[in-house]
Amino acid sequence: MEKEGNRKLLLIGLIIAMFFSALDGTIVGTAMPKIVGDLGGLSLMTWLTTAYLLTSTTVVPIAGKLADLLGRRSVYIAGLVIFMAASALCGIANNMTELIIYRGIQGIGGGVMMPMAMIVIGDMFTGKERAKFQGVFGGIYGLASVIGPQIGGWIVDTLNWKWVFYINLPVGIIATIFIALGLKGRKNNGPVNFDIAGMVTMIIGVVSLLLALSLGGVKYDWNSWQIIGLFALALVGIVSFVIVENKAKEPILPMHFFKNRTFVTLNLVGFFMTIGMFGAIMFVPFFMQGIVGVSATASGTIMTPMMVTMIITSIIGGQLVYKIGIKPQIMSGMFVMAAGLYLLTTLDMDSSKLIATTYMGVVGLGLGLVMPTITLALQETFDKTELGVVTSSSQFFRSIGGTFGATVLGAVMNSKSGTLLTDKLIPFLNKLPEQAAPLANQFKKTIDVSPQGVFQMLFNEKTLKQIPTQILDPMLPIIKTSLMVSLHSVFFTALAFILVGAFSTLFLKQIKLSNQKAGDKKEKENPEVEKAIS
Repeated sequence: MEKEGNRKLLLIGLIIAMFFSALDGTIVGTAMPKIVGDLGGLSLMTWLTTAYLLTSTTVVPIAGKLADLLGRRSVYIAGLVIFMAASALCGIANNMTELIIYRGIQGIGGGVMMPMAMIVIGDMFTGKERAKFQGVFGGIYGLASVIGPQIGGWIVDTLNWKWVFYINLPVGIIATIFIALGLKGRKNNGPVNFDIAGMVTMIIGVVSLLLALSLGGVKYDWNSWQIIGLFALALVGIVSFVIVENKAKEPILPMHFFKNRTFVTLNLVGFFMTIGMFGAIMFVPFFMQGIVGVSATASGTIMTPMMVTMIITSIIGGQLVYKIGIKPQIMSGMFVMAAGLYLLTTLDMDSSKLIATTYMGVVGLGLGLVMPTITLALQETFDKTELGVVTSSSQFFRSIGGTFGATVLGAVMNSKSGTLLTDKLIPFLNKLPEQAAPLANQFKKTIDVSPQGVFQMLFNEKTLKQIPTQILDPMLPIIKTSLMVSLHSVFFTALAFILVGAFSTLFLKQIKLSNQKAGDKKEKENPEVEKAIS
């Protein structure tokens, strides 16, 4: 069993580590234009995010299992060291290809760090104490997400984009020292069985799936051999993983978890919740810039109320959950999120920034009630020996949900916008005089190949100025209306996923918060599961 170290030192280290990990996820985005301007490689820019996503998502469940096998201290510190070393490499990158490789390595460290704070909290505190502290940590994560873009902008303007990565070094060193001093290691009493086959098959399956979802409909057509091949490879990897895990002595993700109704239900809720969250985060700024006409900076600040309300309800929810219970709180949060997404479907061309920020705030209220509570409920359900892999599973399925959500919602928008532009804009283009035929044909081709290309002109004043006023004035309302209706379809789709998640909560058993530390008390859901866990 993991021995407790100095709680105060450990809590300070956890807070610093979580803060700078969350900060990194937002300040890098702010530096993107400067990075591209310095290193070039505009066509590779999206890979800075994709590379990090691929490695961090894949490593999360592996890190959770290693934490159970090797102890929290060694795994957590290893993740911090990898993250810091990769940050230093990112700062000295000479070209975009090098930076992408280093971001992938950084993602390995980030994937280790993601679940570790919640795992350690599960070790340190009883159920009721954890409810409070996980709410606080959720608030810290939200705070970092709010101030990250501002800090990133200041660093880029005052220093250099390289310091977006270098800033991780001093902060990371301080966090590592506190965690090393505060968290005691454990002695291994026997040989450790690493599930190498499980790691390999999981990496093949998850990376192939994420690549297919990320590149499909963007770089390659969905029916292209590249995407079909990636999906086929993902299927082979996942099926092989299931076969391997059923035979492994120390499986990365034990298959008996999926016989546990609580495990399945909670991760389904987390999966659907993340899809809905991406519906708001990705597409509301698009709506405000393209339809309402606010600046990019102003549309970015629309995210702030969502994060602020998420911080508030994360903290309050940590106190509230042991009064009303886990199941009612998760269900309430999902329905509050659903209300927020429904409100987003009512946005129109006359909507103000205040209205949009208010609606986003409602979404944040729901998020804060649900997100930390899912982790808390999972930790209350399983034995301490499996706490790491159970906790990391929550982050893993949410990460998959985010990628899946971005793909599905993007496809909904593309499909709806293609139909609307074909029905509304092409008849207008057909009525233009002959001298406007080249322009009309260019628009028709864009509608056929990539409907979103038509909407991009709404974000580029130079492009708009190149179109004659007598054509632009009657055409803009058609394009804006098509974009608005397309985004409404996206919000309704995200709302549907949230409602599925909310009703999934009905299958969740009542889980009481104990006065014991996580995993010290097993859930006796059914004899087979209890036997498998023990």
